This record gives sequence, C-alpha cells and structure tokens, in this order.
Amino acid sequence: MALKEGHLRIVQSSLLGSILANLLLILGMSFLIGGLRYREQLYNSTVTHMSASLMGLAVLSLLIPTVFYASFKRPLDAEGKLLAISRGSAAILLLVYALYLVFQFKSHAYIYTSTPQHVVDEESRPGYDDPIEMLGISRCARSPPGGTSPSLLRAESHSIGRFSSVLLLFVSTALVAVCAQFMVKSLDNLVKKGPLGELFIGLIILPVLGNAAEHFTAVKIAWKNNMDLAIGIAIGSSIQIALFVTPVVVLIGWAVGKELTLHFHLFESVVLFLAAYVVNFLVLDGRSNYLEGSLLCAAYVMIGIGAYFYPKGQDQSSI
Repeated sequence: MALKEGHLRIVQSSLLGSILANLLLILGMSFLIGGLRYREQLYNSTVTHMSASLMGLAVLSLLIPTVFYASFKRPLDAEGKLLAISRGSAAILLLVYALYLVFQFKSHAYIYTSTPQHVVDEESRPGYDDPIEMLGISRCARSPPGGTSPSLLRAESHSIGRFSSVLLLFVSTALVAVCAQFMVKSLDNLVKKGPLGELFIGLIILPVLGNAAEHFTAVKIAWKNNMDLAIGIAIGSSIQIALFVTPVVVLIGWAVGKELTLHFHLFESVVLFLAAYVVNFLVLDGRSNYLEGSLLCAAYVMIGIGAYFYPKGQDQSSI
C-alpha cells in the first residue's frame, strides 16, 4: 500500500526497522526474560552462525548502494546506476534465499535439529529468585528447570484443524490489508502535522506494532527454555525480511514504476551494520543470559532515540 502511494522513504525504513526490531528488541527481550528464569540457556550455535552469515550478506547488499552513492560528486549521476545495482542485488538475494531454503529443509536439515531437551535441562541452571519474586511469581508456581508441567503439556496439545487454520489466515490477511490501507492514508497528515518524522515512524513505530504478536510468542517460548525456537523466530524473521521481502518489494516497485532502491541513508546503514555486528558476537557461544538481552534492548532504545531526533525534510543530508 505504502509503495503504491509513493511513500518510498517509509517503505525503506519500515523494512530496515523490522530487521532491527527482530535482531535487537525481540531477541533481546527473549534473552532477558528467559535469563530471569534461568541463569544460562542453550541453543544450537551452528544454526546461529549460519544465520549470522546470511545477515552479513544482507547487510553487505545494503551497504554497497550507500557507499556507491557517496562516491559521486553529483548525486544525480548515481540515480540510474543505483536502480540497476539494487535490482541486480535483489535478484541475487532471492537466489540466495532459495538456496537457503533448500539447505535448511532438504540437504542439511539435520543441522537445524533443536538441542535435545534433556541436554537443555542438564545444562540450565536454576534462575534467580529475586527477579522472579519481583514479578509476583513464587517458586512453587514455577515448573522445574527446563521442564513443563503435565497440565501445561495437555493444554498445549490442543490445536485447531487445517480448514480453520486456513480460514483464520485469510481473515487475518484481509483485516491486515484493511488496516494497512487506513494507515497509509493517514501517513501524510501524521508526517506533516505531527512531531514524528518519516524515519521514526518507519524505523520504530510500524515494526514494533507490526511485530507485537511475534514478539510475545518469542518471549513466551524463551520463558519456557526453548531458545532454539525463540532465536529461530527472531533471527529467522530478520533473514526472511532481508533476503526475501526486501528484494521482492524492490522488484515490485520496478514492476509498478516506482524507483525503490536498496540505497539507505548513512544513519540507517551504519545502524544495521552495528546491530548485526553486536548480535553476531553475542550468539557465538551458544548460551544466553539476561545481561546479553539487556545489551540488545539498550542498543534498540538508543537507535530509537537517534531516529526520533533525526532531521526532517530539507535538513537531511543527501548521504
């Protein structure tokens, strides 16, 4: 909707904001909330290394247009070449994403096997009492470390049927489309008359609201000591947006006559690079704790502050 209406800046920032929200906010909250219950949580480090490599490729594809644009004395000379670079990079990213799907679900599916629960149970240490009690949860109300109560297992075993799932998916998609249409129509007045700029709306507000359900699910799973799935939700969604959604949006813009490129402003490019850099280092050891989660959340808050005070309109640099 926003692409069709010509809100290219918001489209770009919302795509980048979704990646940042998954990498920093959702992953950080999962580490933090899970770390309040368990001193350390285990996950498959091999999978996270592969995911970090894919994110590195995605960051590279966004940095190249930014550096290329900054190399010209006259920015207008770079416009046409940026389109060619962005569309070529989009096609390459889609090819890499297709190979990634084959790698994950076919040729190397065994790598993506979750860490055995008995290993997680043995390695996880009891959590800290004070943070849990501060949340109003007593030790007797908690399940054993790494375990799940039989009543909870029975409650989670119920699921809806295939027809109901498909119907619910279509209804949800229709409602999202309607909400998106109303949102896009209100963007012009919000940017012109409100105190918030396009960057803050696209980079922070839209991704946080759009990923609210995903955020809650990942945190809930991390609380249950299933970090492989929680990390899969956070980092997997970032990979999907970076390697699939973003290239598809660029190619759709090409098809409908909108000159959408992978050229992001310097602030956004540097922020994404540093976010991927920090996450890459934090997931190397295959263990997480609440301090690592607080670091990621703090990084996201600082990015939000910078986006709030980012210059608007003519005050922005061309880079």
